[in-house]
Amino acid sequence: MDLSVRIGALRLKNPLMSASGCFGYGMEYADVVDLSTLGAVVVKGLFLAERPGHPPPRIVETPAGMLNAIGLQGIGVHRFVREKMPELRARGATVIVNICGTTIDEYTEIARILSDVEGVAALELNISCPNIKEGGISFGCNLVNTRQVVSAVRKATPLPLIPKLTPNVTDVSSFAHVAEEAGADAVSLVNTFLAMAIDVETRRPRLSNVMGGLSGPAIRPIAVRMVYECARLVRIPVIGMGGIASAADVLEFMIAGATAVQVGTANFVDPFIWGKLESGVREYMRRHGIERVSELTGTLDIPGEKRA
Repeated sequence: MDLSVRIGALRLKNPLMSASGCFGYGMEYADVVDLSTLGAVVVKGLFLAERPGHPPPRIVETPAGMLNAIGLQGIGVHRFVREKMPELRARGATVIVNICGTTIDEYTEIARILSDVEGVAALELNISCPNIKEGGISFGCNLVNTRQVVSAVRKATPLPLIPKLTPNVTDVSSFAHVAEEAGADAVSLVNTFLAMAIDVETRRPRLSNVMGGLSGPAIRPIAVRMVYECARLVRIPVIGMGGIASAADVLEFMIAGATAVQVGTANFVDPFIWGKLESGVREYMRRHGIERVSELTGTLDIPGEKRA
């Protein structure tokens, strides 16, 4: 069986990728998972400079997931290149770097820096973080701004470019279409949903930032729908994410139209999940006589509707 998939010019050994912000810089999980066995390690988002993030409390458990308002804490691109990339290269990881910015110039500068770094396979363009006030989601919630930032970064790097889209818009597929027109090689979706939680005893917000991003199984049906809508509209690959916790979840996203998937919140629940996901996908392929996992993408059978 062939589990490999293609994201533009990038070939991944399988469709299973870690989601940015839920896997550190990769090395945090290196003792429990062989990083070289993952389709890709998508590292924690990077700005030009180090960033402290929001003060605690910044994580709250929900009945079917998690609220976070980390605030994109990070070590900055220069420390990442100096301290983390050598370790990731040594582990044989396929590395996709999630990049962040408060201005278009910051995005393009980070892209230029990383374009010259050995072992960086692609860039994920974070224009969708819901819990920072500057940059980020201000680009991802406006079609004109999305086009401008994707176009600018496209000119700054030869690396495969993957804008990460927000679900906090009326029609996410229109943003996927604009990203495609601006030169994206793929899109990833969805980032977290803007949400909040209140401590009723104190009548105070449970997060220091008041609002944060909701992830986990609660959002999966909505994320599957959005992946389906985007995959029907664009020709570039769609990377799906949102509440994946089993092989069946992986398969659901792929049947809806995803070429690959990212796993996030489930890492906190079960850091050994990766082998279970891969073996589950292989078992499904055996049962259904499927030789290549890529054959599953976009195979949703809707009664009365002809497939493209």
